[in-house]
Amino acid sequence: MDLQTRRQYLGLMGIPLWVPRIQSQSDQVDQAADAPQPAPDVSAPASTAVSAERSEGHDTAAAAVAVQPARGAAAALRTLDVPDTADTPRPRPAAGSAQTGTPVTRIDCTHMDWQALQQAVTDCNACGLHRTRTRTVFGTGHQQADWMIIGEAPGAEEDRQGEPFVGRAGKLLDNMLKAIDLDRNKAYITNTLKCRPPNNRDPKPDESESCRGYLERQLALIQPRLILVVGRIAAHNLLQTNVPLGRLRGSLHQVPGTDIPVLVTYHPAYLLRRPTEKRKAWQDLQQAMAFARQHGF
Repeated sequence: MDLQTRRQYLGLMGIPLWVPRIQSQSDQVDQAADAPQPAPDVSAPASTAVSAERSEGHDTAAAAVAVQPARGAAAALRTLDVPDTADTPRPRPAAGSAQTGTPVTRIDCTHMDWQALQQAVTDCNACGLHRTRTRTVFGTGHQQADWMIIGEAPGAEEDRQGEPFVGRAGKLLDNMLKAIDLDRNKAYITNTLKCRPPNNRDPKPDESESCRGYLERQLALIQPRLILVVGRIAAHNLLQTNVPLGRLRGSLHQVPGTDIPVLVTYHPAYLLRRPTEKRKAWQDLQQAMAFARQHGF
């Protein structure tokens, strides 16, 4: 159908101006709103023009615009090809920051002993992760350890077994600890989150905040002499910071509100994907080992 014939059809239906789709939506809206609006000739049924539109291979969205009355033309053009923002990903606050409008439930475990604390984690439904977990992952190791290893959250294998670092990343962590002559059973190993996020996604701020009380109580009960935190998310959650991991490495930090020293390194799962970074991780382990020797443990 040529341009003049198409305009005639649209004019008969009360849409006075056809605008090529290559123009911007704002141009279409402005032109449709500003153009004169002659009364439609009812002698030509709308179905004829709709059939003509489809016969030229146009999609149903274009046909839907064609059947709108003149006074609704601008509105119809506004909705054409506009993405649905409901499914558009939005930036979320960094881990550990407040998430406005999201209620956070935090269990008071200030005075709990080990048994009560572990039971509280097992029964926890403070955030939505309790609906998708298989098991909670509390932590394992020596409850009076000098060393504490803290990761991000349980993975699939940890969720099945209920213990931290038991998959491939766990085996690599064991080897990393052996390299500095540290037996896994002489350290205490846990995560900032006690439940696995679905599909191993990053923890949401409210999930991290809901779980933080458990970790803080573990720290208070153990009083470790050194924490080795592995991975960006775990470091950000523990230290309440957004500083990139590359800048956190190599410096001694402290858990906010305490004097517990913290060193940061890469997560074993990251090292499995990027073996070339193992050299840097070894430097971090050497720094941790030097700190331990200096302080007599």
